[in-house]
Amino acid sequence: MSERKEILGKVGRVVVKIGTSSLIKDGIVSTGFMDSVAEQIARLRDEGREVLIVTSGAIGIGLKAMGVRPKPHEMPIRQAAASVGQSILMQRWAESFQKHGILVAQILMTLDVYSDRDSAINLNNTVESLLENKVIPIFNENDAVCINEIKFGDNDTLSAIIASRTDSDLLVILSDIDGLYDSNPRENKHARFIPVVYRIDEKVRAMAGDVGSSLGTGGMRTKLDAAEICADAGCNMIIASSGEYGAVYRTVAGDDVGTLFVSGDEVTKKRRWIKHAHAVGRIVVDAGAEKAVLGHKSLLPVGILSVEGTFGKGDVVEVVCNGSVIAKAVPSYGSKDLAAIAGKHSDEIEAILGYRVHDDAAISENIALLKI
Repeated sequence: MSERKEILGKVGRVVVKIGTSSLIKDGIVSTGFMDSVAEQIARLRDEGREVLIVTSGAIGIGLKAMGVRPKPHEMPIRQAAASVGQSILMQRWAESFQKHGILVAQILMTLDVYSDRDSAINLNNTVESLLENKVIPIFNENDAVCINEIKFGDNDTLSAIIASRTDSDLLVILSDIDGLYDSNPRENKHARFIPVVYRIDEKVRAMAGDVGSSLGTGGMRTKLDAAEICADAGCNMIIASSGEYGAVYRTVAGDDVGTLFVSGDEVTKKRRWIKHAHAVGRIVVDAGAEKAVLGHKSLLPVGILSVEGTFGKGDVVEVVCNGSVIAKAVPSYGSKDLAAIAGKHSDEIEAILGYRVHDDAAISENIALLKI
């Protein structure tokens, strides 16, 4: 058995992310490519595997259909193009999968929806129901309504969050490059291909450039960010070229295609949600509280210096020390009550507030570290 097959094991659930540059060739949607992807996924399904898709391309398709070329930051026309392009994109995917008797379902995401705990749980319920009924969920960011504050930002990140949220075994990112190199292969013909990455450190990050396609939003840096999200979820990730024959099927089967990023120690699902949810406020803490939080302990009121923003006890907030965001947390109290007990000892909480939910401002299981 090859090393890659041994690392991957039996992949039961896979997320396939398809970039704009893979879908659109010379300004035209490649139906041949989409048919090929559908055929490969049909084979995987016949083997008993579950597949989810994250697709880019709506804006590029919409711009082409509308016959416009916006300025880079002209948001209204890009959002209009996303609205036009998304329906065309889903129609094309439906037609490709229909050839294999497979139904698809559209799920449009925004970060604020994901950041709501009930919505995130409901997302899981919807996905599980679709998969149980042999329907393939197809995700995209809802670019028609998103503003920067509630955007995932790119579909590399979105696909990793979907893989994490759905407890997938593998994320396959199809790109216009066949994996990670130690330098940009478009500029350096001697660039060395990296087949396996066990840990994303500064050396690996230094290999990544910022080059993306003209229509897409993600370069290699966003893919490394995605790999780190997957690592927290115990999910392996592969970057492969969409031009590689049978790339989807072969990566899942464990062939030596693309760069494999090996998963790390799995973080609890709740902490993963907290880590990537949109924060609506801040808790500023002292050095003692920082040490406790980074030591995987709870945050006590006595260590809080100030509270910023308005939030409830179920919201996600940033934990900040000396201007640096060290963690995200779901506090035990809302912003008004936290401000009242900031700097106080736990045994003073009830006297100040008239009630006490918990001795801690945020319990350790509701804290996700960002700085280690």
